[in-house]
Amino acid sequence: MITRSVATVDSLTWQEQLATSIRDPKQLLNMLGLDTSLLDGALNAHEDFPLRVPLPYLQRIAKGDPNDPLLRQVLPLGSELLAAPGYSDDPLDEQNSNPVPGLVHKYHGRVLLIVSPNCAINCRYCFRRHFPYQGNKPGRSEWQHALDYIANDSSIREVIYSGGDPLATSDKQLQWLTEQVASIKHVQRLRVHTRLPIVIPNRITDSCLQWLTSTRLIPSMVIHSNHPNELDKEVANALYRLKRAGVTLLNQTVLLSGINDTLSALQQLSERLFEVGVLPYYLHQLDRINGAAHFEVTDLRAKQLIAELTAALPGYLVPKLVREIPSANSKVLIL
Repeated sequence: MITRSVATVDSLTWQEQLATSIRDPKQLLNMLGLDTSLLDGALNAHEDFPLRVPLPYLQRIAKGDPNDPLLRQVLPLGSELLAAPGYSDDPLDEQNSNPVPGLVHKYHGRVLLIVSPNCAINCRYCFRRHFPYQGNKPGRSEWQHALDYIANDSSIREVIYSGGDPLATSDKQLQWLTEQVASIKHVQRLRVHTRLPIVIPNRITDSCLQWLTSTRLIPSMVIHSNHPNELDKEVANALYRLKRAGVTLLNQTVLLSGINDTLSALQQLSERLFEVGVLPYYLHQLDRINGAAHFEVTDLRAKQLIAELTAALPGYLVPKLVREIPSANSKVLIL
């Protein structure tokens, strides 16, 4: 593991940790003691979708191991630039479900707000790596269009903060937005989809808990962890804080070849999640975004893994195996 300046990193605010993220493939390879033969491919893929790795996450990656499951999630590879049949820039057809800037409405009863175009970490399999964020970055005045859309549809019971990563936004902005959403009487629930508690656990501050729990909305948070090695002590402490504040915690995992496509990895992940107060929720089959084909696991193997998990764990620790299909009215179970 990376141990350089651990005390210094831990003493930084989450904003400082975000600002000091590794963004240079050569620096990443050097810090991890990896073969420079990976550099050309990393630089080329980085041009298409930039590298971004916060130091708290980097510290959990094993040095000298190009197959480390955390490294494989963030290291750009030349294979990302190869065309693959069935892959596209918008596999979920979100651009046709984007009626006003900053809002995606695909499923009955809930809408998704693109609260931030930024992420703390750029996961190489990200289904929004080609999303048109330039047209979905509302300021406070522009947010009124999205809020009016929600207010004019009484079927909307839940608002989901997404991005990018919504927690890359300031707590001041999130407090304001949450109060606006809470003023719409038919909205009952607030859900936040985020990877920040995993990659920068310092993000869970008192002010974060304040906006998340201070309105009448019922709060939940869906974190995104793909491997048990991501869930260290600092992450656990951040998740405990959320749980003690009354936030329901769920996890969604993307099934990824060479990272978590084994019974051992998935079983350890479910058990560790429960240990830190999080219930496994979804195990997603890969969204077929251009650049991610090398991560795909077959449906046959995915179903085998779920069968093995079901035999090894109690039912409440077995996530639902799902795929997102643009024309469907919900996530689709893979049976």
